[in-house]
Amino acid sequence: MVNNLEKLIQKRCNNGVPYKKFKEVAQYIRGVTYNKSKEIKNNEEECWKVLRANNITLSTNTINYEDVKRINKSVKVKEEQLLKKGDILICAGSGSKEHIGKVAFINEDSDYTFGGFMGVVRATNINNRFLYFILTSNLFKDYLDSALNSTTINNLNNDIMNNFIIPIPPIEVQNEIVRILDNFTELTAELTAELTAELTARQKQYEYYRNKLLSFDESAESLDTLHTHTHTHTHGYFYGQEIKWIKLGDIGSVCMCKRIMKNQTKTEGDIPFYKIGTFGKNADAYISKALFKEYKDKYSYPKKGTILLSASGTIGRTVIYNGEPAYFQDSNIVWIDNDEKIILNKYLYYLYKIIDWKVEGGTIKRLYNDNIKNTVIPVPPLDVQEKIVNILDKFDKLTNDIAEGLPAEIEARQKQYEYYRNKLLSFKELKTA
Repeated sequence: MVNNLEKLIQKRCNNGVPYKKFKEVAQYIRGVTYNKSKEIKNNEEECWKVLRANNITLSTNTINYEDVKRINKSVKVKEEQLLKKGDILICAGSGSKEHIGKVAFINEDSDYTFGGFMGVVRATNINNRFLYFILTSNLFKDYLDSALNSTTINNLNNDIMNNFIIPIPPIEVQNEIVRILDNFTELTAELTAELTAELTARQKQYEYYRNKLLSFDESAESLDTLHTHTHTHTHGYFYGQEIKWIKLGDIGSVCMCKRIMKNQTKTEGDIPFYKIGTFGKNADAYISKALFKEYKDKYSYPKKGTILLSASGTIGRTVIYNGEPAYFQDSNIVWIDNDEKIILNKYLYYLYKIIDWKVEGGTIKRLYNDNIKNTVIPVPPLDVQEKIVNILDKFDKLTNDIAEGLPAEIEARQKQYEYYRNKLLSFKELKTA
């Protein structure tokens, strides 16, 4: 398909193409200004629907219609400020700097307008999709980087937009470039959808087998014939062996770290201190080595491999403690003091994923120690636990490999697309006498 473009360029503009100012090929229209008193909370009232910077999805240059502001019809909206099919919505200023210059293509006429910190690019003498691709390219990005003065309020005013210089190849060349890039975009979207569907399917498959393996009812499947869907056990038995139902409190006591006061933490330091908000993420607080050693030696502290459990916030979230120095918020992050004579830590980790925890509290829910201790779980012999863990580990790894590979694959495709887009939009300038 690129060969057709090369032939067109050789035939129609082999010596280069003219470069023109933006104002010669398009209009730049600024959005509607209004004050907050004109915003409408009741969506049923007659109103203008207003798109703003947050309605442009940066990663895909598309419109999302969540959190659309609505303003009273008494606000004056010009005809040219209503979005039309083929318009290019652009973030003109204010808010996050990363949004400035970001665009989205409008695929149909609508009754939406756009806010004062937004603008619309409307083609007059150029293929509108070609112009859209120009505005997503390095050509426009590099221009904005040099045109916007970071020491002042960044704003795409008329002068900045109108003085942007654009290559204008013959319309046949514009059309062919649009066709190539649209096809590339469609293929990338299809691949992303396929990869996402594969990940979703694997996650559902993993959850299905995990729930089956850990349910221990008559419909559960044997370990040896998991993939052939046969049933081999009766009530109270699994894989020919008896299943015991035990309270978590009979396995070990519920433990937590010694309370750390806010004045004992710092934003930087030696030992990460995980609160419920950073549990399983990156710590934003630290304690000293001396305090860590003192509390670790004197009070409860998890062993390597212990399954840490969130008792508030996102209740039931789990982390396998890896043994590295760290400290955890008392009462919000707890664990069972398990010595693995009855139940393997990794088996307990998978069980926690399916337990319907009995929580208490009004607005703020909490998983209290008694709720944890009185939770009854199925406990097969250790060798059966180990087989279940091995199966679930394989499913977990497969799912995580896909989950980690998906963003990388999408990013690679995006970079490939951007490379070809920038190459296709680079033209030798036609020299005039």
